[in-house]
Amino acid sequence: MTDTAEQDEGPSVRERRASACRRARRTLARHAFRGTLRERLDWLAQTASEVHDLDEPADVYGDRVVAALEERVAALLGTEAAAFFPTGTMAQQVALRCWAGRTGDPTVALHALAHPEVHERQAFSQVSGLRPVRVSSDPRLPTAAEIRDFPEPFGTLMLELPLRDAGFVLPSWEELTEVVEAARERDAVVHFDGARLWESTVHFGRPLDEIAGLADSVYVSFYKSLGGFGGAALAGPGTLVEEAKTWRHRYGGTVFQQFPTVLSALAGLERELPRLPGYVRHARVVAAALREGFAAAGLPWARVHPEAPHTHEFQVWLPYDPETAAEAAVRQAEETSVLLFGNAWDRGGPGLARTEVTVGAAALEWTPDDVRAAVADFVSRLPAP
Repeated sequence: MTDTAEQDEGPSVRERRASACRRARRTLARHAFRGTLRERLDWLAQTASEVHDLDEPADVYGDRVVAALEERVAALLGTEAAAFFPTGTMAQQVALRCWAGRTGDPTVALHALAHPEVHERQAFSQVSGLRPVRVSSDPRLPTAAEIRDFPEPFGTLMLELPLRDAGFVLPSWEELTEVVEAARERDAVVHFDGARLWESTVHFGRPLDEIAGLADSVYVSFYKSLGGFGGAALAGPGTLVEEAKTWRHRYGGTVFQQFPTVLSALAGLERELPRLPGYVRHARVVAAALREGFAAAGLPWARVHPEAPHTHEFQVWLPYDPETAAEAAVRQAEETSVLLFGNAWDRGGPGLARTEVTVGAAALEWTPDDVRAAVADFVSRLPAP
């Protein structure tokens, strides 16, 4: 689903889905952010002491535990330094503003489906004086040829890895290195929007530091895949990060105390990060079983995209209006306590519904037969196409 898909739905469907998520006996993912306040606080209380000394004084304006998280991220990504930010939107604006000052060019080349273009209300241009230009609108990452042949100069190339709104897709390692080389040939710097970079190692067959090492700077998120309360980090050269911290202050991002969010990020890095490769591998099993289930149910047009997921998340497309698909998914959960599709559905085109599937820890107990059976039950609740 897009960031606005749940907002576009009626409150009744949203509330019923939320209730079904909490009560479901079986689901493919139990998103931490859907927990109650008590559940979230209990989780932090149980995990915080495993990742940091709780007898240490609390942070004040970015020191102590915040600095420890920044050091941990820099070590994981193989960069000189990292800075914690309350949001990824702020982190990326600051990063690209700093690069614009260094290159003398405020133009940022990016994909038409990149998060800042689709979900951030033109923040680059409205807040930070940047000038985004769209290199491609195809549902894949830009190619090296598109970078070399782009008809105007740009100071920074921003690559979202994976590209969420295209289906959480990634290029091959060879394609990615060629794109980076093409940008370098144009004397542009390269910034990775790595909100979900953590789960890209299986597809690339490379460790995080080698992937991040291709870029001049990288942004990562602590809640999208790691289950943290929020927050982000910008990683890169030490001089860039120091400048970014100055702009973080100017943007209002140097918060007095941030230890609950930071501790949750450290817990995510300790507990959830090592599990992500297993989720990615099992997502391929689930995706194959979904395709088989839809084919056996006789749907004339159903798609799992990508067919072999690049991460632990992917899209499902069905030949129905989103309201119809959403109702069938919620009713299945309410009546059987099996929640196959726990995210919102949005309109992928005339008569087409699209949703996002996340394969998390809860999915590891699902066999292909379990998935196929759940698909058959879900389809039985849809009207004849």
